[in-house]
Amino acid sequence: MSSAGDGKDRPSPVRPSLFLERQSYRRRRLADAARLLPFLGAAMLALPLLWPDDSEGAEPLTLSAAMFYIFACWGALILISVVFGIAARRLAARENADPEAETWQR
Repeated sequence: MSSAGDGKDRPSPVRPSLFLERQSYRRRRLADAARLLPFLGAAMLALPLLWPDDSEGAEPLTLSAAMFYIFACWGALILISVVFGIAARRLAARENADPEAETWQR
């Protein structure tokens, strides 16, 4: 009789793969970059706070230059998010259309 603690009846655990598939890796890195986009935007929009003002003796920037900078940052953030959206959509479409994706799943 075998004892219950020898472990012969249990199946061996399947070891997960160390590497991700290329498309899955790209999709995750794209999602990581999209998550960092609000922090980049906050840093870009906070940059005018470091510009010189009247009290420092340096020539201050005009309000029109500051407003132009803020709207340029806003437009750049919109364009970057559109690019991320298009890239994510293309990666998802490529994964769904790839016939080899089924053969690599475990």
